[in-house]
Amino acid sequence: MRIALLGGTGDIGEGLALRFGRDTDHEILIGSRDPEKARDAVESYEEDLERQGVDANVKGFANEMAADRADVAVLAVPPYYAGDTVEAVADELDADTILVTPAVGMQGDEDGLHYHPPGVGSVTELVAQRAPDEVPVVGAFHNLAAGKLADLEIEFDLDTLVVADDADAKKRVLDLANEIEGLRALDAGPLANSAEVESVTPLVINIAKYNDEMEDVGVKFL
Repeated sequence: MRIALLGGTGDIGEGLALRFGRDTDHEILIGSRDPEKARDAVESYEEDLERQGVDANVKGFANEMAADRADVAVLAVPPYYAGDTVEAVADELDADTILVTPAVGMQGDEDGLHYHPPGVGSVTELVAQRAPDEVPVVGAFHNLAAGKLADLEIEFDLDTLVVADDADAKKRVLDLANEIEGLRALDAGPLANSAEVESVTPLVINIAKYNDEMEDVGVKFL
């Protein structure tokens, strides 16, 4: 399977690229608005994976080209770029491409981070609204710390919640997430539940902020 990480040169893109590159046999496509930046990121990721003894299949492209080649396209961009990124690659997406979003709208103040969704209810629902009608949208990987993802020395024992209206697309993303070592993907229902899933992210960040012994907090459901 080909997994495109659109905006894959950022923190969450790096973490997912390294975890997918180490733990799966899928082809990883790093996308960026600047294809040269994507190729530079690929070189860095390959070096990190080589230090783990992994010869991964990672390539760099412009976002549009990465989306056109993808079976699964992950919007590894900040929430305020999610809608625009979808529209920029919309012509390259079709019913055979699953569009995944891990983005969460948040605002910070002196007390911590607070959930700040767009007017449609959640970033996941915004992406679904901006995507072509035939493209299945899945929300996943929201509550994973980017730094923890990118540090391959850290062993996971974490959960990620997955929401989607398309049952087949949800199943494929659940299976994909479960391929990451130490990560368990749980079905959290339809897209209508995405706000509840996204709102967990500022909570876990605030827990890390106020508890010195807890860094890069994640979630585990028992």
